[in-house]
Amino acid sequence: MLTRLRRSPVADNPAALVGRQTLASASPYEPLYGYSRAVRIGDRISVAGTAPIEPDGSSTPGDAGVQAARCLTIIADALAALGGSPADVVRTRMFITDPADADLVGRAHGAMFGDIRPAATMVVVSALLRPEWKIEIEAEALIEKTA
Repeated sequence: MLTRLRRSPVADNPAALVGRQTLASASPYEPLYGYSRAVRIGDRISVAGTAPIEPDGSSTPGDAGVQAARCLTIIADALAALGGSPADVVRTRMFITDPADADLVGRAHGAMFGDIRPAATMVVVSALLRPEWKIEIEAEALIEKTA
């Protein structure tokens, strides 16, 4: 669940060339560690590493594919809150803890981005913040300007 959208003074200044919007989610780590779920500056949206967290702060149960789908849903919601959509995503980074999960994660990624085909990287890491997490995903989007 996305909880807050903030605009910086730069974004509220009509003379500013580039505005900044930040978005918070239900992650308990954002306020503790001082980061935003997503940031939009101009036509770019950057979505922070997104773990499989439920609205109540608990971890999403299930295999890496289920957890990846949850991460991607959180990312899609963040993009929408900042005026974007999965169709605007140009790059993703996936961090998995077990190389055997690559296919499950890749298929979840393909279910959302199969026709979009952003640049993507999948990296195996030794661990994520919570031991039950099998996946964390980052995304970058570029909103095309319309005439």
